Amino acid sequence: MATKAKATPKAYKMHVKKGDTVQVISGRDKGKVGEVLKAMPKESKVVVKGVNVRTKHVKPQQEGESGRIETFEAPIHSSNVMLYSDKEKVTSRVCYTFTEDGRKVRMLKKTGEILDK
Repeated sequence: MATKAKATPKAYKMHVKKGDTVQVISGRDKGKVGEVLKAMPKESKVVVKGVNVRTKHVKPQQEGESGRIETFEAPIHSSNVMLYSDKEKVTSRVCYTFTEDGRKVRMLKKTGEILDK
């Protein structure tokens, strides 16, 4: 019996990008603020510095090498983070506006801060 393939969304658009400062709004790390290290639009997930830290036990690969424990940040869903303003120390939703030269940029609704350079 053939299995059906999952339907994936065509447009991969997230409100956060790599380098944005975000605050976690739900889950175990709620309230933590960090920078987006990696954005994965196809899965709608982000990796945030210092958030969702996991440990991995790595076996020795070569003779005489000892095993080690590595820590890394695991991805979290983009809906669990909200953009954060360092100046005002407040979270905000994002809106889109146009600059004087006609570029479409992201802007924080609460503060009016422009995110895109």
